[in-house]
Amino acid sequence: MKRSLLSLVIGIFTFSTFSAHANINIDKEVKSVERKVIEWRRDIHKHPELSNRETRTAALVAKHLKSLGMQVETDIAHTGVVGFLKGAKPGPTVMLRADMDALPVTEKADVPFKSTIVTKYMGEDVGVMHACGHDTHVAMLMGTAEVLAAVKNELHGNIMFVFQPAEEGAPEGEEGGAELMLKQGIFKKHKPEVAFGLHIMSSLNSGQIGYRSGPIMASADTFDITVNGKQTHGSAPWNGVDPISTAAQIVTGVNHIVSRQIDITKEPAIVSFGKIGGGVRDNIIPDSVNMIGTIRNFDMDNRDQIFDKMKTTATHIAIASGAKADVKINKGYPVTINDPALTAQMLPTLKNVAGKDNVLEVPKLTASEDFSFYAQEIPSLFFFLGGTPVGQDVSKAPYNHSPYFYVDESSFKVGTKALSQLAIDYLAMKK
Repeated sequence: MKRSLLSLVIGIFTFSTFSAHANINIDKEVKSVERKVIEWRRDIHKHPELSNRETRTAALVAKHLKSLGMQVETDIAHTGVVGFLKGAKPGPTVMLRADMDALPVTEKADVPFKSTIVTKYMGEDVGVMHACGHDTHVAMLMGTAEVLAAVKNELHGNIMFVFQPAEEGAPEGEEGGAELMLKQGIFKKHKPEVAFGLHIMSSLNSGQIGYRSGPIMASADTFDITVNGKQTHGSAPWNGVDPISTAAQIVTGVNHIVSRQIDITKEPAIVSFGKIGGGVRDNIIPDSVNMIGTIRNFDMDNRDQIFDKMKTTATHIAIASGAKADVKINKGYPVTINDPALTAQMLPTLKNVAGKDNVLEVPKLTASEDFSFYAQEIPSLFFFLGGTPVGQDVSKAPYNHSPYFYVDESSFKVGTKALSQLAIDYLAMKK
């Protein structure tokens, strides 16, 4: 109810209210920090750290925020950093967020600041790379912090800078990311009224911004189904219970859930099996089969329905075959939902920053993002920033998580200004 009421209040602000705020010009500050942002990014890119292990990055961030005179808290959700900038004039608090972790990917991009870091991941030696651009997010938010600190005497409110670990997922057996930061109370001391965040994307060219009102990124959940039968000789299947044929029927049944039982005119959904394993030789029907996969969708009610129907379908098919199915659903990230009123309110800011023709309404993305946890608590806007050089076909650019992932550094000034201006304009609307 609180969120709905706030969304209604946000929605009554008009464009004339927005334009009244354009008197804080930050072009000089953005230009002066651009070189620093590039240098920070290159440094962080060369020294990537996996989820919940972002100690060097966190130290760099904390030192910078403290140098700007902010209140700084560290070691939140393992390595998270929160900086609080108090504006000179009374008003609400706006949250700006960047994620800090890298991926277990061996870099193949040909850049002078290429990562050569190798570490242990799940018991294996792996390369580590900022293959999803979180290094750019950190650097741009550090630049944004410097820009906003320079104009704090003109701010009608406060800025909360959240540098978050483990967006890519905490290591097995650990908690992490946005969910843990909230669990540890980052909204208790300073409750922001709204949150803004961005993600660099190879699917857009530098200078472009992609947005979408409502659901923009899918929820991401996993499932684990074990079918227990009765082992027997392959020549006499009637003496046992075949978990392989049962598992095959479950795959078919589960794939019918989305196509036949979920109203996908409301929002799309996906259920995909990623691995099936069972048995050791050709003439032995095994005792059990294990299947794992992912569930993606854009509606939280549909999400719950899919969970329930998967359990019912697998369980009953197994019973009909004389087997037993153990179904485990592991809830991951919720749907990332951009508050419609806030999106409409702040769209003129994005167009003012990037130019009307460079701000594009983008399709829903079936990847997920744990910024969604913040968006469940407060009205939020999460947008995409183009990172593929102008003139290059984005359809041929290496996508996020690729070992060849590359980001054009000219995009950083647009991202830095967008985050800065969103905060400035929102606070001005509320004065």
